[in-house]
Amino acid sequence: MSFRLQFWSAILCYCLYFLYSVALIKPTTASSLFSSSDETDRQALLAIKFRIESDPFQFLTSWNNSSHFCSWHGVRCNTMDQRVTALNLSSLEIRGALSISIGNRFIGKIPGSVGNITQLSILEMRGNKLDGSIPFSLGNYTRLQGLDLSSNRLTGAIPKGLFGLSSLTYNLNLAHNLLSGPLPSEVGKLINLGSLDVSNNRLSGELPVTIGECVFLEFLSLQGNGFSGQIPESLYSLRSIKLLDLSRNNISGSIPRSLETLRYIQYLNLSFNSLEGEVPSGGLFFNSTAFSVTGNGKLCGGVKSLQLPKCQRLLPSAEGKTSLFVVLILVSVIFPIVLLLAYIQQKCQKKVIFGYFLYVPCIRWWHKINTRISSIELTSDSPLGDQFPKISYTELFQATDGFFEGNLIARGRYSSVYTGSLNYSDKTVAVKVINLQNQGSRRSFTAECESLRNVRHRNLVKIITACSGTDYEGNEFKALVYEFMAGGSLESWLHPSSSNLMQPKNLNLIQRLNIAIDVASALVYLHHFCAIPVIHRDIKPSNILLDNELCAHLGDFGSARSLLLAIDRSRYDGIRARTIELVGTVGYVALECGMGAPASTLVDVYSYGVLLLEMFTGKRPTNSMFEDDFSLRNYVKMALPDQAMRIVDPRLSSECETESGMMATDTQTRSCGRHRFEKCLASIFHIGVTCSAHLPERRMHIADVLMELQAARDLYLRCG
Repeated sequence: MSFRLQFWSAILCYCLYFLYSVALIKPTTASSLFSSSDETDRQALLAIKFRIESDPFQFLTSWNNSSHFCSWHGVRCNTMDQRVTALNLSSLEIRGALSISIGNRFIGKIPGSVGNITQLSILEMRGNKLDGSIPFSLGNYTRLQGLDLSSNRLTGAIPKGLFGLSSLTYNLNLAHNLLSGPLPSEVGKLINLGSLDVSNNRLSGELPVTIGECVFLEFLSLQGNGFSGQIPESLYSLRSIKLLDLSRNNISGSIPRSLETLRYIQYLNLSFNSLEGEVPSGGLFFNSTAFSVTGNGKLCGGVKSLQLPKCQRLLPSAEGKTSLFVVLILVSVIFPIVLLLAYIQQKCQKKVIFGYFLYVPCIRWWHKINTRISSIELTSDSPLGDQFPKISYTELFQATDGFFEGNLIARGRYSSVYTGSLNYSDKTVAVKVINLQNQGSRRSFTAECESLRNVRHRNLVKIITACSGTDYEGNEFKALVYEFMAGGSLESWLHPSSSNLMQPKNLNLIQRLNIAIDVASALVYLHHFCAIPVIHRDIKPSNILLDNELCAHLGDFGSARSLLLAIDRSRYDGIRARTIELVGTVGYVALECGMGAPASTLVDVYSYGVLLLEMFTGKRPTNSMFEDDFSLRNYVKMALPDQAMRIVDPRLSSECETESGMMATDTQTRSCGRHRFEKCLASIFHIGVTCSAHLPERRMHIADVLMELQAARDLYLRCG
């Protein structure tokens, strides 16, 4: 479902219309059997009803099999073919989610009143037939993080107010419309935006210089428009950019050599423009598969694999001849002086003159080399990039009291984690020192740097900086510095060690549900709102850290990978990742990972499903009771739908009894409290079982998981 609006107010949707073109079919009456086309509409309406969580006025009770759906409340049908043409659910205080059964055939203009829903965080209306201009009222949103109006029929200019939405961090997608006019210079205000796509419109004018101020952009697509002028030099400031597409425009001039400095770019598309001059050969231009300049007839030079004509070097001009004349004069003056000095040295046997001339530059050269070596050891550049502060081994040594064992809080195969305090900050940090003795540790460090460099989300562990240099003995040293999570890992809460049994830690139902929602939110961001989706590949309790308020943060990206883009030279066809390596942790790894199948975000969904089952049963997937074909998933599935309390973590079971007793004095109310507890658990277990299905295509998408868990939590709290 591409049209998704979540309202946290009393009204889910105030007026929803869907009109779509279909072939005429034979009319049916209420008493007749449903035709196949009628059945499609009826099932769609029932699917909408199924997703409704609250119907205080019982408006949808008429939606049943006792009457034809055209007579249901709020439904309007065409009198000729008995097909649904409109659905009005306005002012009913209905709450829930829109079903995918509605389809993507919305037409008409986007109402300006949509801008009144100021608490909206994500607005997706892609893939419909909406026309007219983009409402100026969309600039009223104060919390909007993602906006997608792509693949519609929108016209007119892009409202400047959209570029004032400083809250936009995920994406702004206006691609595949009929928008015209220039790209406003206000685009530079989107300093937190990760992805901007205005491709395949009718935009024109020069590219604004201010676009270089969007320093966190990872994906920028301006292709398929009528932009003219030259490529702005300011694009070199896009230090986080990974994909840049300026193809199929009217851009002229030369290719700026400053683009060679883009450190993290994976693909640059400049094809089918009017560019001319020499193609740079440094940086990304050294690899001909990392960029495309096809369709620019006046380009020359570049790397040999481009097979472009050699650039014609102009004959020396008058100015060049003058410069050559000056050089000859200087040489003719300096050379005799050198000969004179040599003669004096030989005759007078005094070496002090040449000694001085040789000594000074040698000393300066040695000083430069020595300074460079010292700087590498003490203040090596952060492997994360320029946007992160530099830190030295010395600073980390001091911060952790010499990596004192008393500060050690975790030790794994690839790393050890210490607590510490940096000189320039009062906050406690976690210093993850990479164990370079183990094979794969360097790759894990690189993967973590790559993944964390440009991701920003409240439910991801915050990276502060990284260090890559040498220690005092000259050994290679690598470390990552994170914000310290005082709550420890989820592992320590679910399965406390014997040393912590004297200080019992327990999470109640809502706390566990909130943690599950936090982790799902992090995965939604990684899978859907990064310019290049990220697969974590190691979702498990020990990689989920809790802060003081028990808010969950997903960490340890040592196994993470960005999905590689399979790129057509003129467009982006889709996203694929190719890997046959088995990564992750036993019990949480999807079956297809060991079969050489292409990796996808659904491997994370599988791990998340196992995690969800573990969180609410209290049993690890590697428990000795699970062997052969009997797994944690089967254990839970056998208990559904009516035996959820039989398999729940005993600590939650006792909570249910305690809460029911405290909340009510009469038996009926206690029974109601237990019923909602069981209903919430059954819903959670059902999600976990579906997510951990053996076949990837049968798993839920993580965005739907998030929505279902939020609905379960809200229903549980509301009933209480």
